[in-house]
Amino acid sequence: MVDIKSKREIELMKEACKLTFLTHEEIRKAIRPGISTMELDKLAEDFIRKNGGIPAQKNYPSGIKGVPNFPSTLCISVNDVVIHGIPSKKIILKDGDIVSIDLVVRKNGFHGDAARTYIVGKASKQAERLVSITEQAFFEGIKYAVPGNRIGDVSHAIGEFVRRNGYSVLREFQGHGIGRNMHEEPGIPNFGKAGRGVRLEPGMTLAVEPMVIEGKPNVLELEDGWTIVSEDGSLSAHYENTILITEKEPEILTIV
Repeated sequence: MVDIKSKREIELMKEACKLTFLTHEEIRKAIRPGISTMELDKLAEDFIRKNGGIPAQKNYPSGIKGVPNFPSTLCISVNDVVIHGIPSKKIILKDGDIVSIDLVVRKNGFHGDAARTYIVGKASKQAERLVSITEQAFFEGIKYAVPGNRIGDVSHAIGEFVRRNGYSVLREFQGHGIGRNMHEEPGIPNFGKAGRGVRLEPGMTLAVEPMVIEGKPNVLELEDGWTIVSEDGSLSAHYENTILITEKEPEILTIV
């Protein structure tokens, strides 16, 4: 069942989303060649807690027997890591890397969720194009995030835009509803048929997140049970915002 948020709930959720945005800004300023992904993780956790929030991904359960809870504040995925990369002192960013950072903040009992792919130093034109297309895929999708349309309209727009630009979307993972829980109904795939799925209504809050792979869509899961990498070693990128369905155009809550 899809949760429709009240005006008061939306106001509380906007505070969580604002802190999500501000944390990303702190990360963006800190990214440079020579910094470890663990340093970025600590920076983010400290900033979130200092501003009254809780890093919602830290200790998030895997739901799989034998796989431990997620250990960190951030999912940090470098180059061919598509999603759910685990920060480490051993992973040092270098010039030309692209690094996707997925961040969820809980504040006032509500969640804000956003992902960005950052370029470290000066990347190749190839990498720059991938990052740009991934971001634009989000905006192509939310053109259809209006009352009366369906989730499939958003999904189809994202998938077709990515396909036309010569890339693949990650099919095994998807966007989602969000609010008091990090993951709520409905699921939001990055591909599909228009006119299908849940009908959009004002008050819905959704995390829309294109996850794009430069090569084939095939992926592998590493032994840690979390990290997802492209099977052929292709670069990948991730872009996400939490949005609110309104009476007219969608409102992006994680861009302030």
